[in-house]
Amino acid sequence: MNREELAGIIDHTLLKPEATARDIEKLCLEAREHGFYSVCINPCYVKRAADFLADSKVKVCTVIGFPLGATTWRQKQAEAEEAVASGAHELDMVIALGALKGGEWGAVRKDLAAVRQAAGKGVILKVILETALLTSDELEQACIIAEEEGADFVKTSTGFLGPGATVEAVTLMRKSVGPSVGVKASGGIRTLKQLLEMVEAGANRIGTSSGVKIMEELPATKGLPAR
Repeated sequence: MNREELAGIIDHTLLKPEATARDIEKLCLEAREHGFYSVCINPCYVKRAADFLADSKVKVCTVIGFPLGATTWRQKQAEAEEAVASGAHELDMVIALGALKGGEWGAVRKDLAAVRQAAGKGVILKVILETALLTSDELEQACIIAEEEGADFVKTSTGFLGPGATVEAVTLMRKSVGPSVGVKASGGIRTLKQLLEMVEAGANRIGTSSGVKIMEELPATKGLPAR
């Protein structure tokens, strides 16, 4: 994996509630400079980021039902519709965690289906499972349902609860979905070593607020050793 390939799997993330418009513009500039796949930001900044990045290859990703997943399916649907209309290319939605933990599979499906419909064709949907709160059986079942309801990716964490991404969770997620569904590792990934461990476990997208720091760990001219 060379520098370009590594940068191309990173969602450059800023989801802090106190983030300002100036912070978002800085994030976008960093994404352009390093060639990150996307910026992942809160919904209120989607249009600003989309306008700022309109002449670049960097995608705009935003979050839905974040960070608790506890809004109604109608609220998530409305959030998704507005985000897409504002220029979002990708949506990272938090699964209905309470329904999932309670075994209310119909409610989980309805929630996912509403956002998938709102996203429409051409918009990538990632489903945040908050793996730290799930048993292995719950995680596996959540992955299966997410795939069946049209998710393009399953994602580990919001980064706001628990330890974030783990190799064990990513490995199980990769085994639980088919090859057409991606796995995004997110939450607590701050070093090149951690990133590579997640890729080794099966992640093909990385969400991190430490993308610049990770790129600075790479040698100036050489790529990574073959894995």
